[in-house]
This record gives sequence, structure tokens and C-alpha cells, in this order.
Amino acid sequence: MGIVVLLVYVDDIVITGSDSALLGQLKTHLSESFHMKDLGYLTYFLGLEVHHSPSAGLQGATSVDTPMELNAKLRKEEATYLLILVYTGSWWVVLFISPLLDRTFLLLYSKSASSFRLLIIHYVQGTSTRGLFFPAGNSTRLAAYSDADWAGCADTRRSMTGWCVFLGDALISWKSKKQDRVSKSSTESEYRAMSLACSEIIWLRGLLAELDFSETDPTPLHADNTSVIQITANPVYHKRTKHIEVDCHSIREAFEARVITLPHISTDLQVADIFTKALPRHRHCLLSSKLILVD
Repeated sequence: MGIVVLLVYVDDIVITGSDSALLGQLKTHLSESFHMKDLGYLTYFLGLEVHHSPSAGLQGATSVDTPMELNAKLRKEEATYLLILVYTGSWWVVLFISPLLDRTFLLLYSKSASSFRLLIIHYVQGTSTRGLFFPAGNSTRLAAYSDADWAGCADTRRSMTGWCVFLGDALISWKSKKQDRVSKSSTESEYRAMSLACSEIIWLRGLLAELDFSETDPTPLHADNTSVIQITANPVYHKRTKHIEVDCHSIREAFEARVITLPHISTDLQVADIFTKALPRHRHCLLSSKLILVD
């Protein structure tokens, strides 16, 4: 089955897809309904010049099951901007449609990163038809998962935050982001990650309320670190947390107001782990299946 994608900005439309026949049918249908002018192959859009080149030669790349090698640690090196010109234009499209590629390492542009880019392209080759699934009659109850990879950045020793939020069984929001400062312990890194996830929960609950789907029960924010749950629920660990920024402690207020609950979850079942680091093949496939991504 072919795929057709329309990118609309005011009165400009970019049309692309995997089936030229479907593209032709769509353009004919739109032309019959609206006054349109076909400008041919895309060359300029929203200030971006687009050049078509066969030099990459990766359309027929074989697929792989994971987007990154296990235990891979990339470091900043002398930049090679040629790789940016060839590949980066595609990354933004990929990031918007695939939660599993929302990772900091994609933004590196060093020589050592080139092989990782190629691996990601092989991964996209095998998962390009996979997308988010929103089942009919789905529950409107929120559930969230939060995790962190402590000191995962080889250059700065900063940790990687990962969280995701489900509406019923449907994944609706996620984040994979390097934290903006070094954490002194794994507990601290997970506390920071939980605080960011809590902010997203509060916003989503407000959005659902505006749509007349108010959440009457607290939203579960699942974590696999018992220490961070205790720190949130019982703020007596002053010596361990006094250096953490005040904004992170907003999660305590949300917990006390019963906006969230903090159920413990086994590390084996922590879905957010997939957003923090590269995983072995079997675990990556297991957690990606729990995100309900379907072909």
C-alpha cells in the first residue's frame, strides 16, 4: 500500500509519497476542486532550497532492527559540514514522525557520527511504514513513564531524560533530551526527568479539560527508582536534594495535590528506557512494541 503525504503552509502545498500513481490521482483531484498550479519538483519552500541528487544512493538500503549500536558513545570532533548538507535535511522529517529517533546523537555532525547516520538510515528503511496507532473507543485516561540514563553523555557527563505519555493505549507525547546540567547521582537524574514529565502531564490534563475530557483521577507517573519516589513523597532528604533547582520540586506539589501518583514499575517494564539510550535488539523490539507502533 502506497503512502502520500501533504505538507500545507497557507496556500503552498508540498506533495510526496511512495506511489507515483497515487500522487497523480491526488493532484488531479485537488486541481478539480481548487485553482492550483503545479510547479513540478520541489526546489524552494519556506526559505529552503531543495536539490535532488542520486549521490546518497540509500533508497535500497537493507533494514536493521535498532537505530543505534549498543554502548555507542559519540564525542564531539572536527565537524564535517558535508554530512550536514547531505543528510540533515531529512532528519527533521524523521524526528517528527518517529518517536524512536528523537535522540540527541542525531544532532552530532562529526566524522565518527557518519556511520551512525548510515545505521539510522538502515533503521528507517525497515520502519518507514510504522506509525502511531489510535484505536477507536480508546480510553481518555492518561498514563506516563519517566526514566533517565545517568551521566550518559561521554563529553559532558550529563544525563539523558526520557519520558512518554499515553492516552489510553495511544502514545501521544514523548521526549528524549540531554539534561541541562550534571546530576550527582542516578536518583537526581531521574528526579529531574520526572519533573519534566510532570510538567507535560499538567499541560495535557489542562488540554483535555478544555476539550471537556477532564481527568478526575490523578495521573500515574511510573518510575523504576524507589529512591526518587521516596524523595518526592517524603521531602525530608534535605541534604540529598537541597542543591536541586526549585522548579524541579514542583513535582512534590503535584503529588500532594493528587495531580499525579508515583507507582513503582519494574525496570524490565519501564517503557521510557527506550528514549534514554541504545538498547539490545530484543529489548528495543520489546519496548517499541509497547509503544503500539504499527505498520
